[in-house]
Amino acid sequence: MRGRKAPEICLTQRQQWVLEEIVRRPTSSQRDVRRAAIVLAAATGSSNQEIARQLHRDRDTVAYWRNRWHESGDAWQALEQNGTACFQDFCDLATEVLRDAPRPGAPLKFSAEQVCQIIAVACEEPADESERPVSHWSRRELAEEVIKRGIVAQISPRSVGRFLKSGRIAAAS
Repeated sequence: MRGRKAPEICLTQRQQWVLEEIVRRPTSSQRDVRRAAIVLAAATGSSNQEIARQLHRDRDTVAYWRNRWHESGDAWQALEQNGTACFQDFCDLATEVLRDAPRPGAPLKFSAEQVCQIIAVACEEPADESERPVSHWSRRELAEEVIKRGIVAQISPRSVGRFLKSGRIAAAS
């Protein structure tokens, strides 16, 4: 039983140069090299199954990147017709097409600024600014204090602990 026919990939000379440059360049990420190699192989007319076998990749991965490149056809055509486009513009577009798609996930609950303010409160002496009769913040007390100051509407002690434990701002991405 055969599935749908894979879309045909026809590369212009500039597109081929850009993809070959990505594959050859020692500073290219291996992820981009693998994806560019898939597109180059697809342009030879090989099936997804043949490319998967040749490049030691999963057939679904090959199909995904072939389709992603095919879907970018309008952007490539617009760039090809732009008389002022330079080689770097083609490289930038190729990099954009080969980049990972945004991943789904829950929206951030706390902005980077809020996290910074929470960390700043944690750096204060509890007895000074907050007039709390303790020498060190507990996660619960810190959560109560940042809510009291209006930094956030609500936050769990666990979230406060994660921000402080990681040593980095988890809300910024």
